[in-house]
This record gives sequence, structure tokens and C-alpha cells, in this order.
Amino acid sequence: MSDFSKALTVSSSGLRAQATRLRHLSENISNADTPGYRRKTISFETMLSPRDGIAEVVPGRVRLDRAELEKIHDPSHPLADETGHYDGSNVDLLIELADAREAQRSYEANLKMFEQTRKMSSGLMELLRR
Repeated sequence: MSDFSKALTVSSSGLRAQATRLRHLSENISNADTPGYRRKTISFETMLSPRDGIAEVVPGRVRLDRAELEKIHDPSHPLADETGHYDGSNVDLLIELADAREAQRSYEANLKMFEQTRKMSSGLMELLRR
């Protein structure tokens, strides 16, 4: 396998991993007002490809944030207990937006690497044709 193919494999694994992370972040943001919703977090792991020995980034297990759920006082809510409280979510929109920005930047960096590798490969092929 050529170095260009290896670089494309590594950057595409980063693209897939960050896309998965963005999907979970968007689920967290969309469920920020859902009672009882727990924030999802995901970690990344390195996996050595058995066929070519390239280290790729893969998303790990999705975990639920075990932080305390917000107690909301609204006696008219159907989920409220006898004290008028119910469990909200543990999603902090500021944290989710910061994580989304980080994931977006990482996605863009992987995309740039992918594009540069493709351009270098095309340039090499052009030189070899001459």
C-alpha cells in the first residue's frame, strides 16, 4: 500500500470519527429540554488495521453522562412529583456548542489533509506521465 493510500485511510478514519461525534452532539443539543435525558459522550480509540497495519481512529462506546439531572420546579408539569419537581436533562448547551466547534475544526483539519494528499497524488501521477 502506498504512503498516499495510508494517509487517505488515516484522514478518512478521522473524518468518520468526528462525524460520529457531531451526530451525538447534535442529539444532545436537540434533547436539551427533554425530561430525564442524559448527555451522550463518545471517546476515540486507535485500532490497528489487520490487513495493512495502519493505525486508524475509531469511535469508542457511547456513554451516558452520569452527572446529576437538573431538578426543575413546575407543579403543573405531568411528570412533577408531589413536591412539584421533575428531572430535566444534564445537557449544558455551552459545553455542547464548544465540543461541536472542536469536532468541526478537527473534521476540517482531516478534510484538508485528505484534499492535500489527493492533490499530491494527482501531481505525482502528472509528473510520471511526462
